[in-house]
Amino acid sequence: MANSILITGASGGIGRACAEKFLEAGWVVGLFARRGEALAEVAAGRDNALILPGDVTDADAVDIAVKAVAGQTGRLDVLFNNAGIFTPAAPIDEIPLTDWDRAVGVNLTGMFFAARAAFGQMRRQDPQGGRIINNGSISAHAPREGSVTYTTTKHAVTGMTKSLSLDGREFDIACGQIDIGNARTELLDGIVEKAIASGEVPPPSIDVRLVADAVWNMATLPPEANVQFMTLMATKMPYIGRG
Repeated sequence: MANSILITGASGGIGRACAEKFLEAGWVVGLFARRGEALAEVAAGRDNALILPGDVTDADAVDIAVKAVAGQTGRLDVLFNNAGIFTPAAPIDEIPLTDWDRAVGVNLTGMFFAARAAFGQMRRQDPQGGRIINNGSISAHAPREGSVTYTTTKHAVTGMTKSLSLDGREFDIACGQIDIGNARTELLDGIVEKAIASGEVPPPSIDVRLVADAVWNMATLPPEANVQFMTLMATKMPYIGRG
C-alpha cells in the first residue's frame, strides 16, 4: 500500500511544490485548498492525486478530507499543515479587526482543525501513528515590522507543535515544524517585482523546490526519528541579528 499525505494549501506556492514532489514519488496525495481548478492543475490527471476542495476554517471540510485520504489507503501517514495567509502590514492600531480575524482563522484555527483531524485518524488507525509537519515561519521566532497578526499566529503554531509532539508520544505520532524564509513563490515574486520597480535590491530568496526537498526529508524519516524544528532560509536574509 502506498504512503499517504494530506497537504493543506496545496493549490500554489509551497503547498503545490510539496504536492508535486510527493506525487512524483508515488505517494497518495490529498490536495486540499479552496480553489478546485488550481488543485486539478496540480493533480495533472494523476491517479494518486485526490482533489479535495475546501477551506481550512471549516472543521467539517477538514474532517472529510482526512477521511478521504485514509479511505483511499487505509491510513494517513503524514499531514503537511501548510495553509496560511498574510494580511497587510501595519502598526497594531491601524489593523482592521477583520484582518486579525482572518489571520487567526486560517493560520491558527485552520491549522488546529487540520492537526486535530489528522491526530485523531493517526491515533485510531492500525498500526497506530503518523507524522504532522506544521509550516511555521521565521516570523515564529523573529518578527518583521508591522506583522503583528502573522507573527502572533506563527508564534502560536510553535506552541501547537510542541504540544502535539508531547501529546503524540503515547500514540507514535511525531510532530515537527519547518520555518521558512523567503521561498520563491507567487507571493514573493510580487515583492521582488515591487522592489525592482522601486530601484531597490530584491530580498534574498531560495528556490521553493528546496522547501519540498526539506519537507520530503522530514516526512520520510523512520518513526523513531523526528525533526522537531527546521529553519530553511536564504543565506543572506537579515534573520540572525535582526534588530
